[in-house]
Amino acid sequence: MLDPLARRLIDPPLNLAGAALARRGIGANAVTLSGFAIGLAAPVALALEAYLAALAAILLNRLADGLDGAVARASRPSDLGGFLDIVLDFVFYAAIPLGFAIGRPDFALPAAFLLAGFMGTASSFLAFAVFAAKHGLNSSRRGPKALYYLGGLTEGTETIACFVACCLWPALFPYFAYGFGLLCWITTASRVFSGVQAFRNR
Repeated sequence: MLDPLARRLIDPPLNLAGAALARRGIGANAVTLSGFAIGLAAPVALALEAYLAALAAILLNRLADGLDGAVARASRPSDLGGFLDIVLDFVFYAAIPLGFAIGRPDFALPAAFLLAGFMGTASSFLAFAVFAAKHGLNSSRRGPKALYYLGGLTEGTETIACFVACCLWPALFPYFAYGFGLLCWITTASRVFSGVQAFRNR
């Protein structure tokens, strides 16, 4: 929901940084993979209940996630880059609740509820993108994307805000997980409705 606004604020500095990296011969896929490697430190830190370290890894991962697209736009976007970006994003998102559950087994149920919500948003997002590509639909109003970008109540900006809140106030993780998980299911339902509307006569 907040992604379009966030992109307008962060894209200009990211594009400048991405162009500088591209001029130095740093590829978008290298940024994606480096960011993912940094992001994997977050669930490890969460398992150790080192919440501020986890927060730092999360923020660095998200910075790299913004930079890889900027580098690609300044050089040459590729299908491989788009594929790696979306797959590693979803793996990273899933690893965060897992880290909380490992560190605090009493958080396992809310973590599972949040993961189930992520499964709904991810599958509905990707399924819509598959059939949008088949029928030549695009979402260019959100800027250049590797695949159709179907919005919703819980997008990247909201997800990161949730993760930041969980790291700053870890004792409240169950409340954040149940609340955000519910919002994810609302997003999933809205995307299913959009899919029915878009594809029922095709």
